[in-house]
Amino acid sequence: MVINMRAVVQRVRDAKVTVAGETVGQIAFGLLVLVGIGRGDDEKTADWMADKIAGLRIFEDEAGKMNLSVEDAGGAVLLISQFTLFGDCRKGKRPSFTEAAVPEKARALYEVLAAKIRERGLLVECGKFQAEMDVRFTNTGPVTLLIDSDKLF
Repeated sequence: MVINMRAVVQRVRDAKVTVAGETVGQIAFGLLVLVGIGRGDDEKTADWMADKIAGLRIFEDEAGKMNLSVEDAGGAVLLISQFTLFGDCRKGKRPSFTEAAVPEKARALYEVLAAKIRERGLLVECGKFQAEMDVRFTNTGPVTLLIDSDKLF
């Protein structure tokens, strides 16, 4: 079984990512998205995921209902690559990452995903691919969603 792109999407008041003490990405309000690229992913998957992230209606409208997208709410996206979302812990104590894409493919599709979200009119900040990152954020609600593209393909 080949698993496709996965994302953990969190509605945040603020979020930032640092590498070696230096801020490399920061947003004031919007979505923190941790994304894992799988072996079966391609540009079609990235386009589907970008559309899903940009269009998720998880921000409150004037009536207090989750009815607005990040764009509608005036937010931004902090996109962090995280291959560990493919950690398979079903056997033993050490996760297996065999379903994660190889780094070259993952980097390319991560960049495509960021570009496709930007094409939808959103500000996108990014972490540093394959770096040891510290991510700090304030989750509001809390609202946290898991998105698996393999559920549709």
